[in-house]
Amino acid sequence: MLDHHILVSSADFSARELGDRDIPALQQFYTENPDYFLIANGMPVRDDEAQREFDDLPPPYMPFNRRYIVGFYDNDNKLIGMTDVLSDFLAPEVWQISFFIVATSLHGSGKPRAMYDQLENWIARNGAQWARLGVIINNTKAERFWEKHGYREVRKRLGVKFGCVVHDLRVMVKPFNYATLDEYLQRVERDRPESTLP
Repeated sequence: MLDHHILVSSADFSARELGDRDIPALQQFYTENPDYFLIANGMPVRDDEAQREFDDLPPPYMPFNRRYIVGFYDNDNKLIGMTDVLSDFLAPEVWQISFFIVATSLHGSGKPRAMYDQLENWIARNGAQWARLGVIINNTKAERFWEKHGYREVRKRLGVKFGCVVHDLRVMVKPFNYATLDEYLQRVERDRPESTLP
């Protein structure tokens, strides 16, 4: 049975699923931490950025089972990070990490790694055999973060529009337990290296 709250207990933070009531706090978090949006979208945080997070869904040709928008909170109940995760994305047992952002002030502190580790434990407990994500090529900090966590590139997606700019992406995958990248590529044809699918 899924742990719908994703409530992670650690000495430094906890996590829970966000809902509509949390949109103002999420918007404030985005406004206070604009770096990702400047890199990815080529423009400042929009006034409705948090609402867009809740409203934007993958296109119909990218099916999934359930979406989780999760907030990480410090011991003062301040939002310090968030992630957007899709279960059974493209194929059963594949979970997509669509977004993972941690307060800029915490970069280099070890907390982003600890937060990700708890997230990974949760998705693996709830049925993921593979985690998948896309990272912008030349966003070196992000590329290194995911590589350090064991993600490996399976293909590139070229010319993907973000906000007012276009990026090339590395599609990266991490197997859990006894799963393998070969098994993943058998299940998810669009992520084979030779694929030209969007």
